[in-house]
Amino acid sequence: MASVDSTKPISIVRLILAPSLFTLAVTLLRLIGELNHWPSLWFNARPGGGGALMGITWLVLIFGVYFALKLYRSRERPATIGRATILALLGLATMAGGAFIFVSQIHFPGKLAIGILLIVAAAALQFAAWPALATALLAYSYAARIPVAIVMFFAIRGDWGTHYDALPPGFPDTSFWPKYVQIALVPQLVFWIAFTMVVGMLFGSIATAIFGARRLEHAST
Repeated sequence: MASVDSTKPISIVRLILAPSLFTLAVTLLRLIGELNHWPSLWFNARPGGGGALMGITWLVLIFGVYFALKLYRSRERPATIGRATILALLGLATMAGGAFIFVSQIHFPGKLAIGILLIVAAAALQFAAWPALATALLAYSYAARIPVAIVMFFAIRGDWGTHYDALPPGFPDTSFWPKYVQIALVPQLVFWIAFTMVVGMLFGSIATAIFGARRLEHAST
């Protein structure tokens, strides 16, 4: 990818464009692989699709680091790397708590709202950590997850037999819209957005700390 002038702010659109297109290509390749029953190690069609090597979850680690180093070299930096790391860890704990409430079998008034609010709060924390990186990760996360939500819409409608339409164990028999909202829309546009921001911030901050300001300054000259 092209180098960035360290004296000028980076365009977020320009920064995320290539990663977003690559992520879209991986999403489409995975869909094709599952529809054609390619090896499950790479294309896991079971509910959740966890562990499949051909997936976009892993890309968060790579692009979180990529965005962080690009932004740091362009001088769009956090107040301190330590603060960014700590807030990312706090966001991770908050997000985990929200997800647990959301999926748990414990029922109480406002359960779903509280779970979603905690997940959203975890993402919002990242703007206090490193605003430029949080903005890039937010933009990238929607660019990555909106296509997945669209694929899931058609997969659930058509019962394609992929992980995009596979129901979690014990999921109640219901009509299309409640099913789509619960297993596709909310997870993709709430949980996975927060996941991308929090995990991307964590790995980006750690990578920046490892490389250090001196190395980054040297690389940008």
